[in-house]
Amino acid sequence: MSRTRDVTFLLLDDFSHIAFACAVEPLRIANLLQGEEIYRWRLASVDGERVVCSNKTITLVDQGLTDLPPRSSLFLISGQNVGDRATSGVLAFLRRERARGTRIGAICSGAHVLASAGFLNNRRAAIHWSFHDSFQENFPEVELCRNVFVSDETFVTASGGTAATDLMLHLIGETHGEDLAAAIADMMVYSGVRPADAAQQISLQARHGIRNPHIAEAIRLLNESAPYHLPTSEIARTIGISTRQLERLFQKHLKMSPKQFAINQKLSRARNLLLQTEQSISEIALACGYESPSHFIRTYQNRFGVTPHNQRVFAATPQTVYQIA
Repeated sequence: MSRTRDVTFLLLDDFSHIAFACAVEPLRIANLLQGEEIYRWRLASVDGERVVCSNKTITLVDQGLTDLPPRSSLFLISGQNVGDRATSGVLAFLRRERARGTRIGAICSGAHVLASAGFLNNRRAAIHWSFHDSFQENFPEVELCRNVFVSDETFVTASGGTAATDLMLHLIGETHGEDLAAAIADMMVYSGVRPADAAQQISLQARHGIRNPHIAEAIRLLNESAPYHLPTSEIARTIGISTRQLERLFQKHLKMSPKQFAINQKLSRARNLLLQTEQSISEIALACGYESPSHFIRTYQNRFGVTPHNQRVFAATPQTVYQIA
């Protein structure tokens, strides 16, 4: 018989429910297929009683921030408002478990908490793509990995959602063999298992079925020059076509001009910073290439139908909590 491995999931308020389910279900199915308890898991929270997840349902837990069984693995799962969750108590618990030899990982926005503890300095880490901008602002000493998970570091990290399943299948495969990992994926009707270096998002070209190399190169140049995007004329000259040709290509494939594409990219970054950081609206406007906060506010409202201030207020407003029987 295999030695049972203890796994603890530390769930912080607003944790991603889908990320948690995608992490714990492979363990349950592994036990089912093996016909024995090769994994045993428990849930932990700050208060040791319950935790409210991102969809506002309540999850009961087994313990608080107390010592874990020897040779445990600990996965921290968080979601929105992660900056508020890296409390002194949570960080002290993580440092204590690290000193006790617990293997520690993080899922979804959890890498933010590990970075707050100083665990990820000069290491590679994955975090959900919507946190990339704020993570880079807060932790420049961490090498941000834009792929689905990182498993070859001391601290394993996954970007959330179904990437949690990708990571767990990888870890199960390392320990119990690829055949078991494949059988678990089949049970989950999960045929698109991804390796660590897979991209988190579908590329713009793939999403729109774009195969034109000029469009791909123009998008690369726009992204590399953000937030002060290159003029359309300079991009066209660099890729060897006329400005008019480039504008026609963007209209044909993306239904917008290169300038509007660049504005949308800036505003998407601004929204991420609004929701994930405590930077002022003026600071976010400057970080996204706007010289005037008033111009930024007008442009943002025209794009999303809400002002930056109201967007932030809504995100911070408590919503109804549901008790699941």
